[in-house]
Formats: sequence, structure tokens, C-alpha cells
Amino acid sequence: MFMNKRLILKKRPIGFPDENTWALEEEAINNLNDGEVLVQQHYVSLDPAMRGWMNEGKSYIEPINLDDVMRAGSIGKVIKSNNHPKLNVGDCIAGWGGVQQYVVTEAQNWHKVDETLASMPLYLSTLGMTGMTAYFGILEVGKIKEGNVVLVSGAAGAVGSIVGQIAKIKGCTVIGIAGGKEKCDYLVDELGFDGSIDYKTENVMLSIREKCPKGIDVFFDNVGGDMLDAALVHIRKHARIVICGAISQYNNTARIKGPSNYLSLLVNRATMQGMVVFDYADRYAEAAKQMSYWIQQGKLKSKEDIYEGIENFQETYNRLFTGAKHGKLVLKVL
Repeated sequence: MFMNKRLILKKRPIGFPDENTWALEEEAINNLNDGEVLVQQHYVSLDPAMRGWMNEGKSYIEPINLDDVMRAGSIGKVIKSNNHPKLNVGDCIAGWGGVQQYVVTEAQNWHKVDETLASMPLYLSTLGMTGMTAYFGILEVGKIKEGNVVLVSGAAGAVGSIVGQIAKIKGCTVIGIAGGKEKCDYLVDELGFDGSIDYKTENVMLSIREKCPKGIDVFFDNVGGDMLDAALVHIRKHARIVICGAISQYNNTARIKGPSNYLSLLVNRATMQGMVVFDYADRYAEAAKQMSYWIQQGKLKSKEDIYEGIENFQETYNRLFTGAKHGKLVLKVL
């Protein structure tokens, strides 16, 4: 018998989630049904999208039900099997196990990974949903071309940092918006961005004009709000705006702030399109293969910010919105 610690959604938060949003519970795991495996989870992924999944209402994915395990991408190892047709004890698999230490599953939406080729956290980062989002967002929705000027908000974050590097690989000029000198220096000095804008100390509107004097061909937006509005002022003809996220708006208690400068889309015959990574599920292997190659070549860097202890979930989750993280946020649950 195994004792499983799991994080349960107890209420739907209004604004920023508090200590009453979740409860850490323990349950006993006994026998497996035929065709099931027991997965011992090692790491779970923390993503801004989690905030939206807790809301009740129509979205691109069903909300988490109250009293269910908090949804999260995860990775771990099979430690027990009851006649599973494809998985064996010792297999390393990634899927949607949620914020808990063990999962009993038929593993229909899980896939095997080779931990001898990459670390477990990397499969939740550049070689996981984060990397897939960046890859298809900038290439398929952003439709970047060599010579384009690309502006990325949330550029030091998990998705934004990969987006900018892919754009550089494809021959674009890349400017990243981030918070604080340390993150801005990281973009330029370590990731090879052509420039950065510190939204904490600079006037974003004026800095975009200075750093992108000929305008923006592609804006990859992870932030929304005023930052999106500022970018819209500076787009060029036939620009593409990729709406990947709007972290500035997720914890609002008032109405969501939309773009007031949207008529720039009309004037410049530009497009603004939402991006959801699940739409490209049948092409994940293609993206993983390409990004693995770039990593091996030293062209693509991945940074995982790892914290430990399922008991520390809320403190770690808060880092998504306070900016107290570097790269992809991961929680080690064992």
C-alpha cells in the first residue's frame, strides 16, 4: 500500500488564489485494476494557465472540478503494473498526472520518454508543453520570416525565452520585454536577444519605439493589458500578433482589460490570433526532434527553476505571478 499526498481544489478563487483555494490530502492506494499502472511522480509543471483552469466557465479546456486533484503536467516512473499492454515497471512517462505524488492510470494520454537523453524537468520544459507552445506559436501562428522584427513579452519566462531563441535561429531581430535588470541582461547576454526592455524601470511605449524604430512584424504576447496596447501602436503592415497568454489579467477582480489600440490591426492589415498548444498535438514529436537537435547544437538553451516539496505548492505557484523565478517553474513532489 502507498500513501499518496495530493493537492485538491477546494474553491474557485476570486482574484489571486489564497490558502483556502487548495487542501493537501492523503489517500491510500491499494490494488490496481487490470490494465492499470501505478506512477510515482517526480516532478509537476507549474504554468500560468493553471489560473484559468480553476475558473468556472467556457474555455479551451474544461475547468477543474471542485474536490479534484489540481491539474498539472507531470513526469514520473512506473513502479507497478497490472497487465498494462504497453508500459513496464521502470518506464519513465510524462502526462497529466496533476499535483500529487502517485497516479493510478491506464495511461492513455501519457507517453514514454528517455531520461538517458534528457533530464525529467527538461521534458516538462523545452521538450514538453512549454517548448511545444513556443515552437508552434512562433512558427505556425507568428509565421516568422528571416529579417522580421520580433517583440516578445514575458521574454524571460518559460515560453518567451524559447520563442525568442527560435526567432533568432530563424534569422530574426528579437527584442524581449522582462522585469528587472537581471532578467534583461540574461536575455541579451545568455540567450542572444538583440535587445531588451525592462518594464519595471522603462516606459514600454517609448522603449519599443527606440528598440524597434522600423516597427514590429511579430508580437508574441504572454502578458496582455497595457503591454499589448503598447505593441499594437508599433506594428508594421501585415504584422502578426500571437496571443499566447495574458498573465497581467489572470487575477483580475474587475473586468479584463482589452486592447484599446485594436484599430491598428485594421490600418496595418494585421492579424491577432490566439494560440492553444493542444491544437498541434499530432505534431509534438516533430517539434521535440527539432528542438532536441538545436539543444545538441548549442543553439537553444533551457532553464528550469526547480523547487521541492508538494507542501510548498502554493508558495511556488505564487512565483508565476510575482516574477520570482527564472525560466520554467517546476515542483519536485517527492
